Amino acid sequence: MTVVINMHKTSFIFMSCEKDMRKMSFFNPLDPVPKYDFYAKDTWAGRIKKTRPSLDVLRKPPEPDDLPPPPEEDGRPKVKLVRFGWVLGVMIRAMLNIWGVIMYLRLPWITSQAGLILTYVIIFMSIVVTTITATSVSAISTNGKIYSGGTYFMISRSLGPELGAPIGLLFAFANAIACALHTVGFAETVRDLLKMVDDVNDVRIVGAITVVILLCITFAGMAWEAKAQILFFIAIMLSLINYFVGTVIPTNREKESVGFFGYRGDIFVENLLPSFRGPNGYFFRLFAIFFPAATGILSGVNICGDLKDPTGGIPKGTLLAILWTTLSYLLISVTCAATVVRDASGNVNDSLALTNFTTHCTGLGCKLGWNFDRCEQNRTCSHGLANNLRVSASALYYSKLRLTCWRPEYHFYSPWTSLFGSFLSFILMFLFTWWAALVTFFIVLFLLGYVTYTKPKVNWGTSYQAGFYNMALSFSMSLSGVEDHLTMHQPLTCKHFLLGLSEDEKSSFPQHSSDMLVDWLNQRKVRSFYTSFTADSLKEGTHNLMQASGLGKLKPNTLVLGYKMNWQECKPESLQDYVNTISDAFDSSYGIAILRMMDGLDVTDNVHNGSSAIDNPAFDAEEVQYEKDETDRNSDISDDGSNEQVRSVFQTKQGRKSIDIYWISDDGGLTLLVPYLLTRRNRWKKCKLRVFILGDQETIKEDRKDMKMLLKRFRLEIEDLVIITDVDKAPLPKNLQRYEETIAPFRLSEEQAGGDVQELKRLSPWKISNKDLEAIQPKIESTLRLNEIIKKNSIHAALVAISLPVPDVTCPSSLYMSWMDALSYGIHCPVLLIRGNQENVMTFYCQ
Repeated sequence: MTVVINMHKTSFIFMSCEKDMRKMSFFNPLDPVPKYDFYAKDTWAGRIKKTRPSLDVLRKPPEPDDLPPPPEEDGRPKVKLVRFGWVLGVMIRAMLNIWGVIMYLRLPWITSQAGLILTYVIIFMSIVVTTITATSVSAISTNGKIYSGGTYFMISRSLGPELGAPIGLLFAFANAIACALHTVGFAETVRDLLKMVDDVNDVRIVGAITVVILLCITFAGMAWEAKAQILFFIAIMLSLINYFVGTVIPTNREKESVGFFGYRGDIFVENLLPSFRGPNGYFFRLFAIFFPAATGILSGVNICGDLKDPTGGIPKGTLLAILWTTLSYLLISVTCAATVVRDASGNVNDSLALTNFTTHCTGLGCKLGWNFDRCEQNRTCSHGLANNLRVSASALYYSKLRLTCWRPEYHFYSPWTSLFGSFLSFILMFLFTWWAALVTFFIVLFLLGYVTYTKPKVNWGTSYQAGFYNMALSFSMSLSGVEDHLTMHQPLTCKHFLLGLSEDEKSSFPQHSSDMLVDWLNQRKVRSFYTSFTADSLKEGTHNLMQASGLGKLKPNTLVLGYKMNWQECKPESLQDYVNTISDAFDSSYGIAILRMMDGLDVTDNVHNGSSAIDNPAFDAEEVQYEKDETDRNSDISDDGSNEQVRSVFQTKQGRKSIDIYWISDDGGLTLLVPYLLTRRNRWKKCKLRVFILGDQETIKEDRKDMKMLLKRFRLEIEDLVIITDVDKAPLPKNLQRYEETIAPFRLSEEQAGGDVQELKRLSPWKISNKDLEAIQPKIESTLRLNEIIKKNSIHAALVAISLPVPDVTCPSSLYMSWMDALSYGIHCPVLLIRGNQENVMTFYCQ
């Protein structure tokens, strides 16, 4: 059975071959071992960019004169970029953007209106929304390497430009409005302190001067902006210290007249419950006023391109910023509630110590020695928590500087949590200001429609595109069990070739035989399309299959074949046909996966009712002699309890075994991806991935560091990384002797050929000449040694994946088969010989 599978991928194409590649696999002098630089799109880390050779180069090595020259220096001076760590670049920046005028000018007033209990409810509800947003941002930022572009970059690379563009525009507009908000708040505070012209013009003058200063700082560059951030942060920390120290300083008559009495239990109890006043005196209005104080968490994301490590810094810095600012809000509200009464006149003559003690008064003020009844009854009190918006304004120095701008490593992310956060944010929009929410909603719809209509020419592999892809695939799969209809066309992706049939046999091939194999696949829950057709050879059938399979973008890129167990006994034409099939797949830029199992994987005898009608002579399975043990470890009852279907090793639970990946050559990552996808299945999910790579003893630390960095960027859960340094040792004599005995029947007797070797090679292309053997002998010895290492290290593995060598166009079919045999011989578990098409299917970019 030949199966073509589809691997969803994001491809980046590199088009040169460099002369300075330091380490190569023993498969091919041009075939490099895995390198971090092959997956990097630029020299951001200061490393020299490298590219891997294409399949054409590996199969048809170019002449030295055809190689492109190495890149030359352009002579321009290198610009030293400013990079920030997670403390200054994310945490402090986010804290500065979260803190602001609302904390200083509105939080005490909200505490007086809602009471301390409901104020805490408002704070925690706001923090729930922002924390959920932060977890989503953390997941996106750890799902690939982040470039500059801030929030727009992350949204557009995750959800597509259709959603990234409208959200990015609205976010930029919101940042501009927020800058105006905090500038005006700062200007009002300065106005109250200086009193220059009049109330309105003072705000305009101070605000204009402030905006110009901030503009000059941003024009000066990121280095100056970072220094200003430190200055502002120190100023705000001093203001907070000033505020908290001020709450414990003993009171005097002037402070008591404005409502400040120090920490008192009766004041704290009085301020626990709400006392709503005025048109804004209801819960959701207060919530709407406070909520902007919890935003600003994306300031670290906005400069993601200027961070040293955005993947690690954004989650840590953002969440810690939320934590520290939340603690400050909680402490400010509780200290206000415990030290300041709601109403005070500000008149020192209202002290009962200065008036007749028989004066009648009510309320908490009387207990504290003050008569605030007159202003309370007339609603003319100008001080206290409920009236003075500047209770804590004396602690203000500066406001803040606003800049505009799914294998995630972050494990505390849940898509359901993000969905809940989205739903909560949507509801809160309408609860705050319903008409503004409607306007925003229609603006987003308009921009979404416009971007969708213009169809930007980008392909970032977004979840938006992946969703359409998976939806199309799922809908197509749902039709696999439906009978053919004139209006339906079923794509081909799982084929059974019937070779060597006469015209009468082709026309009489029973339909129920195909139905049996469909049932066999369904009972094993193999999600694939199946159909059978005839061909004169395996190569011809596979070639037609690769050209015809797929519908538009729903097309395969990997060919999966069974290992030809009987390659030594079969007809030479059959062997040549099999290897030509592999070569043709490489020529078509397909990846190749060849599965070898010690006892084979022939299922024809296990399919009931008409097994003879589905025999596949492509692999001459009837010529393979292996035992049919009833207790075979690869056999078991089927999923539905029936023993009419035999379960293979891939349908049995593997427990905590390992999947060992011998990544010998850099093929774009398919050698890593397929075993990883296998661990996503329930029966294999407990298996641990181990990666083995080639290296030198002298550079083992550097090799391990580079590979760990690469695997970390891929976000793969790798249990262990092993560097193989002794592959150059000579193999055991018995293994070398066995190999020589294997290829002996295919050796070309040049003496008998009478010197006309080329003619004999033309007539028998599977024959091995002395020249062929000399060219490949060093590779074979390293291959035999690697096979010994695999059998030693992977004795308890559930699956072994090995990079498949790419055959040269001049390599005889029998020599290539002996190469694969030497690589995979004697391994007890299934062996997957796999090779990508040299294009990236693994990426560490957020796109």
